[in-house]
This record gives sequence, structure tokens and C-alpha cells, in this order.
Amino acid sequence: MVHAVVGAQFGDEGKGKMVDYFAVRADMVIRYQGGSNAGHTIVNEHGKFGLHLVPSGIFNPSTVCVLGAGVVIHPMRLVKELNELRQAGIATDGLVISERAHIVLPYHIWQDQFEEQARARKVGTTLQGVGPAYQDKAGRYGLQMGELLDVERFRQRLRAAYDAKLTRLPGLAAFATSFENVFAELMKAREVLAPYITDTIPIVQEAVQSNKDVLLEGQLGIMRDLDWGVYPYVTSSSPISGGISAGAGLPPTVIDRITGITKAYTTAVGAGPFPTGLDDEVGAYLQEKGQEFGVTTGRTRSCGWLDIPTLKYGAWINGYTELALMKLDVLSGLPEVKICTHYKLDGQTYDLPRLAHEMEQVQPVYETLPGWTEDLADCRTMEDLPPAARKFVERVEALVGVPIRYVSVGPDRKQTIVR
Repeated sequence: MVHAVVGAQFGDEGKGKMVDYFAVRADMVIRYQGGSNAGHTIVNEHGKFGLHLVPSGIFNPSTVCVLGAGVVIHPMRLVKELNELRQAGIATDGLVISERAHIVLPYHIWQDQFEEQARARKVGTTLQGVGPAYQDKAGRYGLQMGELLDVERFRQRLRAAYDAKLTRLPGLAAFATSFENVFAELMKAREVLAPYITDTIPIVQEAVQSNKDVLLEGQLGIMRDLDWGVYPYVTSSSPISGGISAGAGLPPTVIDRITGITKAYTTAVGAGPFPTGLDDEVGAYLQEKGQEFGVTTGRTRSCGWLDIPTLKYGAWINGYTELALMKLDVLSGLPEVKICTHYKLDGQTYDLPRLAHEMEQVQPVYETLPGWTEDLADCRTMEDLPPAARKFVERVEALVGVPIRYVSVGPDRKQTIVR
């Protein structure tokens, strides 16, 4: 079984919990895109963790965890994350790093800072160097993780890339450190990471052809996709299901199951349009009760009512076979809950997202449902839920047209209703 978990909103939907939930039974977990610019919060019997690069299956000692070719890796940040896991008693010898994955180099972070400062309209980048690393990958200036294994050749390649970067972007001089400092930092990371770096194709191929349970995870969600998101307020890679084959190194025909992850409300962090965002007491309530702060940056997430056009859009492009509805418990205590069923713009009605400049102008059309006051933390079946909460789940399912198989009522693995 090859099973993909993808974000159905703007990211931060709770993918980490569900990957951790599914990974208990997985033989392999593959991270197929993104970098350390977004994180997954995991709460399990080992404690609470914020993962940025390491696949969420790392807590299962029998699971092979692959960082695929589509990921861009900041070596020192990965080393830090591995050290934190080891200090918590988590074994990391199940990690495998694709030799084809690209490296986020220090000058990519300088470039990220420089370019975001220079933009008239901020994109809201996390300044982790991820966008510039993907720029260099597409421009054929990048360096791959496998190149770290040949130190002398890597030094020559890095020297040429370092000099070319500062020549093309002289403004980076204000952020730069010397080449020798950059090289020394990477050699320090190499000491830790070299044993993990390999050709991942034979490992992935063997797992798939042996019918092992393979789980695929990305970061962010469809509305941050480079092609299909609210461009330019997007990430620099493709978190949708269509990006899996390129990033993980497997054919699309082997993917059996695609779980879309959505909250019971919508959140977004960074710049760009957010049609259902609430700048009022309800938004503040969702933010506080849902602990809506970014795992990587700590930035506050904007909160709003659930956006059905976004979910329907993702259902088409990603091909969800099922949905997981996260954080239903956060809605408890509200006298009424709303669902955005459509957008209106210039007298026309739309049930799918528009281009970013139009999304800034659309007016959400809401359907209002009764709220509930009960605490859902101990609910383990749909029958345990208050009638209003059950009606909410059923209505979302009907509007999107995809079965909701999982309902999360808390951060722990056990706080998951399976329908």
C-alpha cells in the first residue's frame, strides 16, 4: 500500500499528527518536497516535537525514513534536529537521505533576507533559504547532498558557486561571511550526515515492489503550491499529489490512497489573500484555543471559517480518496459555526479559488450551523460527538464530496475518531 498525506489548505493543517498516526504501521515514510521552512507538530508517547526536515515516521524504530530528491536540506539544521531527537531517546538510524536532494547553503539564507527586504510587496517568506535553493536547483547552480561525499570536488564546486552568487548579487555582501566559514560549517555537518546519504531509488523500489506500507508526506498545502496556489504567496515547490513522483522517486501509478488533511476551520501564515480570515473575537478564540503559532517561526497564524472552495479545489487536483478533519475540538464553545460555501466577486459566484489578486477581493458566502459547548477530548466514535458536531462533519463531507474518514478531537494519536 502506497499512501500519500497532503495538505488541503494553506499548510499547518495537522499533517504531522496524521503521518505519525499512520506511521505506526508503515514500513517506510518518504518526505517528498519542501525544506525547513515549515514544520510538523507531533504529540505521542515520547513527548511533543516540532519536526522540520526529518520524516514523521522517525518515532517508529522499524520504519525507514527517506528524505527524497525533491527536498532541499539545510545541513546544520538537520544535524540540530537529529541531535534533539537523540537527546529525547529517539533512534535516528532509520533515516536515509537521497544523494539527489539539494543543499540549502548559507548564501541562500542571505539571498532570502536580501530579496524579501527588496520586495515592494512581501511574500512572507520564512527566511530559511528554501526559495533561493530551489531557484539555484532550477537554474542549474545547485549542489546536491551526494556531492558532500567527495570533499575535494565539493570544495571546488562550492567555491565556484559561492563566488558566482556574490558576483551576481553584490547586495549579499551585507549578509555574507567568508567562504572558509561556509565550508567549515558544511564539513562539520558532513561528519554527521555522510552515513545517511545514499541512492534512495533501490530502497524505495524494493519497498513498493514488495508491497510494503509506504507513506508519503509533504509540507504546506495546495494553496501554497507553486503552480496551483495563491501565487506569488506560495512555496517554491509542489506539495500537491502531482509533485510526489518527482520528489519521492516512484511512479504515480503505484499510489493507492491519498488522504487530504484539513482543519475544521482554516488557518494561514504569511502574506497573501485569505478570504475567510476573521479579524474579530471569533478569530482570536480560534487562534488561542487552537494554539495557532507556526512551528518553524513562531509566527501567529490567521484563523477563519472553513473554506469549502479550497477543499473542493484540492479534491480535484489532488484526487483525495478520503479526508481527515482536524481540530474539531477547537470549535467547541462557539454558539454557531460557519462554512464558506462559495465566493462572490463582481456579481458572479465562484465555488473554486481564483488568481491571487482576485482572491484579495472575493466575498465569502457563508452557511451557518448551530454550535456546541461540549468538550470533545474523550470522544472516540461519531456517536460520542454532540449532534451539532456530527452535523458539522456530515455537512462538510457532503459539500466537498469526499468521505471524511478521520476526525481529530485533540493532539494525541488516541484522540482520533475513525469512521
